[in-house]
Amino acid sequence: MVVGESDLPRLLLEASRALGAEVVAGLDERGFPDARPGHAALFMHIDRRWGTRLTDLARRARMSKQGMMLVVDDLEQRGYVRRVPDPEDSRAKVVRLTARGRRFVAEARRSVAAVETRARRELGDRRYEALRDSLEQLIGVGGETAAE
Repeated sequence: MVVGESDLPRLLLEASRALGAEVVAGLDERGFPDARPGHAALFMHIDRRWGTRLTDLARRARMSKQGMMLVVDDLEQRGYVRRVPDPEDSRAKVVRLTARGRRFVAEARRSVAAVETRARRELGDRRYEALRDSLEQLIGVGGETAAE
């Protein structure tokens, strides 16, 4: 590596931060000024229709149960989710999106799509697809999703 040249993990981290900030800025423009990149851990993994147990959210996001509990607490205070009894096990709770949470998810998809459109425009189709394919290979996504 040449001195002054960024290593791959740093480049990936900086790209993630920059793109995440762009998504958050888009959400701010869409009426969600309290959006944070860390919220994605829940929104990416929750069953939008039925909700998901906290332990399943944590497993899917590859987080500790305690870490996910902090995310759920934060989003519950902000009115995006609520905890309800699990219909299959009265001792357990399911985290469900509120109406505000469902609107947030819809706007987050739009914001992500805008970021991807910009990236595709700047990189061109071939480089954009090569980047996506390479990143999926590096993180081992292949034929399965990260939520599985």
